[in-house]
Amino acid sequence: MVARYTRFLPLVLCALLTLVSLGALALSPAFWIGVALFGFLTGVGLRDLTQTRHAVLRNYPVLGHMRYIFEEMRPEIRQYLIESDQDEEPFSRDERSIVYQRAKNVEDARPFGTRMRVYDSGYQWLTHSVRPRHIVDHDFRLTIGGPDCAQPYQASIYNISAMSFGALSSNAIEALNRGAAMGGFAHDTGEGGISRYHRAGGGDLIYEIGSGYFGCRTDDGSFSPERFAEQAANPQVKMIEIKLSQGAKPGHGGMLPAAKITPEIAEARGVPMGVDCVSPASHSAFSTPLEMMAFIKELRELSGGKPVGFKLCIGHRREFMCIVKAMLETGVTPDFIVVDGKEGGTGAAPLEFANHMGMPLVEGLTFAHNVLRGAGIRDRIKIGASGKLVTAFDIAKVLAIGADWANSARGFMFAIGCIQAQACHTNRCPVGVATQDPSRARAIVVPDKAQRVANFHRNTMKALAEMTGAAGLDHPGKFLPHHLLLREKDREMVVGDEIYPYMPIGFLLREDDDRFGYLKRWRRARPEAFEPVDDGV
Repeated sequence: MVARYTRFLPLVLCALLTLVSLGALALSPAFWIGVALFGFLTGVGLRDLTQTRHAVLRNYPVLGHMRYIFEEMRPEIRQYLIESDQDEEPFSRDERSIVYQRAKNVEDARPFGTRMRVYDSGYQWLTHSVRPRHIVDHDFRLTIGGPDCAQPYQASIYNISAMSFGALSSNAIEALNRGAAMGGFAHDTGEGGISRYHRAGGGDLIYEIGSGYFGCRTDDGSFSPERFAEQAANPQVKMIEIKLSQGAKPGHGGMLPAAKITPEIAEARGVPMGVDCVSPASHSAFSTPLEMMAFIKELRELSGGKPVGFKLCIGHRREFMCIVKAMLETGVTPDFIVVDGKEGGTGAAPLEFANHMGMPLVEGLTFAHNVLRGAGIRDRIKIGASGKLVTAFDIAKVLAIGADWANSARGFMFAIGCIQAQACHTNRCPVGVATQDPSRARAIVVPDKAQRVANFHRNTMKALAEMTGAAGLDHPGKFLPHHLLLREKDREMVVGDEIYPYMPIGFLLREDDDRFGYLKRWRRARPEAFEPVDDGV
């Protein structure tokens, strides 16, 4: 019988110690500390007994709060005390450490060999040459801009991926942009518009236009050609990117509640204060593939011929083919396409979307690359890749399987101090990166973090140059699938071009047989609409 009520013992002890402390006041006024402490805990316990929201607290007054304390501390306990160097949740300690080391310009070599299990399924590596090359200039660049582009952009092959002001703090945005200016690479604005902090750094910008048309919208939320032309005329803006979907939550819109809209956010987005800021799930400026090509053409003309492209996480593969067929029918092609893997995720997303919606980067990139080859237009369009790309090997791999350049969001977040606390959506980021709380954002000292951004980029490019030279190549753009080897099963090795092959140029136009099912979807895709010819997807 007594055992049934032992869970109330902490409350009883607190009440007794409160009484003892009251009685001991006659001996010393210092016992007021005990009265205050144990009296407070007694009050908490009595409230726990009577509240109706938490069953644990009703049954375990006072003591039950330990559950919530440990639950709050669980991510930090795992990260600092339990997980191994290779546990990816979502980035391993090895991956975070290499970013921190390169950002701080400290030694990133490791003694005593690899800690990875090289004979386990999933292990990957690059082949090397007996005649390696020494690459002096690691400022690797490419020209983005097709035949209709009047102002092509000489881009770095590694750039900052889309992160909006509003999701990131003012100091974080400014540090990223100043670092991009110092290192000579591009900074994607995210769909939240071009803020004063993007402009303060003077770095090259990729202006991302989402379904909310922030920075280029009318009062009712539709696209404004006049406001877009004004934004695109900014000399910092080097490219225009239409966001169709993102890896974190493909097919999902969003809303920034009115209470979270500051005057600076309203200024950047062109939205009023005191009104919820809505990002619809789809665009209102176009609804068919042909209309999308017309929109791309309009943006290119309004921007004075700057490169225009779009970003998406591959979903229905046939829908991407619809877009490609519209390119062929209209003769309008984007200057670039960014393929975002579902493993991308700086933006908070519903759990089901984060875990189970969208195609991972490797499959999405391979598919997009081969569809463009099959349609005979791959040479007109550059492909960017984004999704957990923080090391030189990550970049080399996506270049090998079809990308022309790589973007990283969380890698550059680590460079400015992100500790992977995973509190991005709470406004309580402990290091001031993902918050709009000025008292937290002040933790980021812009000049110091900007230098770290530039350091991380430079040292990663240097490491990529060393890997490229070791493979006997003179530019990382020359990596091909056969340079990549993977262990498909324990002790079984497979060459990259067996699972990520480059399909023949024009094979879709010729309707050649293929072993991956491209033609089945290609025949059902149409440029007039995203809906299928039949009921399939």
